Parts: sequence; structure tokens; C-alpha cells
Amino acid sequence: MSYIQKISLLIALSGFVFLTSCEDNNKSKKVNEKDLQEKREKQRTDSILNSVKIPSGGKEMDIDIRSIETIEQKDLKAFLEKYGKENPEDKAIIYTRFGAIHVQLFNDTPLHRANFIRLAKMGYFETTFFHRIAENFVVQGGNSDNVATQKVRSKVGDYLIPSESDAGHLHNYGAFSAAKYSEQNISKASSPFEFFIVQDKNGAHHLDKKHTVFGKVTQGMDVVNEMAKVETDQSEWPKKNIMIDSIVVN
Repeated sequence: MSYIQKISLLIALSGFVFLTSCEDNNKSKKVNEKDLQEKREKQRTDSILNSVKIPSGGKEMDIDIRSIETIEQKDLKAFLEKYGKENPEDKAIIYTRFGAIHVQLFNDTPLHRANFIRLAKMGYFETTFFHRIAENFVVQGGNSDNVATQKVRSKVGDYLIPSESDAGHLHNYGAFSAAKYSEQNISKASSPFEFFIVQDKNGAHHLDKKHTVFGKVTQGMDVVNEMAKVETDQSEWPKKNIMIDSIVVN
């Protein structure tokens, strides 16, 4: 083989190696992008309570916060047990501009039921929105960017509700479940202020035993499904607020 032929062969081989390397890099890049997308989706579906910061401003509050008793964590269980006996309501109707959502609250999750009834009766939820819409996953309510919301929260108390997930209720389609902050995952304790409704028709069973399901939607999932179609920003906050007009318990 002549010198020129040898040089030509080396160039050809180098080109083949270069192309192979590029193909391998492209395959690796596609795999990495797929992994990242799967991680993002898992983070999205694992995050049921965003640590939302309440900015200043908002509508005036029409709740007399002086009448609200502040509860400390050490007194919570006894307080809610007593309140639950005195307030046995186990049904709620949530009114929004999309329509009404009827919820059956479970009596075997008594702390969560009592807490929800208490907040509903004091008018807390009327200061809040369905603030997170994650279509084909959940709609989440109980927070807002209203000053009123933060003021009522401060007066109600800085407590967490002990998990009652041992009751065994699952995150099926229409499940009514308690939200929690991600940093509370170890204790499984619930936020007293926020709830979510499972909108995925296959359920959200990766949340079973991690969150307390304390009710179910008995009527109005068509309302939830319409709500889930609204346009949201990158944090899944609706671009047009979905106010909770009122919650009636009975």
C-alpha cells in the first residue's frame, strides 16, 4: 500500500470514529433528556403542597379575627376531638364560579374532619382560591395571595394535623386529601389549611399512606374537570383566580 493510500485510509477511519462518537453522544443526550423529563414529572406529582409565599396586598378581610381561638400544637388533638363531637357535620359543598363540588367527609379521620369543618365555619376558605391546577393530577385549594388569608392563618395557629392515613383511604379519582409541606414528609403531618382533589381518573396512588385522604367527592367531578382545563403559569397557579365563593357544611 502506497503512502498516499495509507493516509487516505487513516482519514477515512478517523471520520468513521468521529461519526460514531457523535451518534453515541446524541444517543446519550437523548437518554439524559428523557431521564430529566421523568425526574421533573416525578417532582411535579410528588409535590402536593407548594410552599407558597403570600405577597402583600389583596382584598379586605371581612372575618373578625378577634373571635378566632389560636390553637397550639400541644393542645391540638384534645381541641379537635372536642370540637368534632360538638360539630358532627360530615358533608361539605364547595361553591365556585364553575359550579358546586359536594364532598363526603370521613368520620374515621376525625381530626381532619373537625379541622376542615372549623375552618369552613369561620369563613377561612372564602379568603382563598383553588390556587394550584395540575391537569390530570390534582386541583388544590386553600391558599391565596390575599392579605386576609395570611391574617386568618396567623390567628388560627401554626400547627400540623397528625396523619390519619392509617384509616386506609386511597387516592382514587375524586379523593379529598390533605396537603402538606415537602419538609414534613417524614412525619406525614398535614397542613391544616390546604386540601386537594385527585383529578387523575387512574388515581394518584403513589400518594397513598403519604397523605391523609379524609373525604371524597360525591357530586361535581365535572366541575373539577372543567376547572382543571384553565390556563396556568409555570407554578401551576391559575392565570385567572378560581375563588372559593363559600363552603357550606351539614
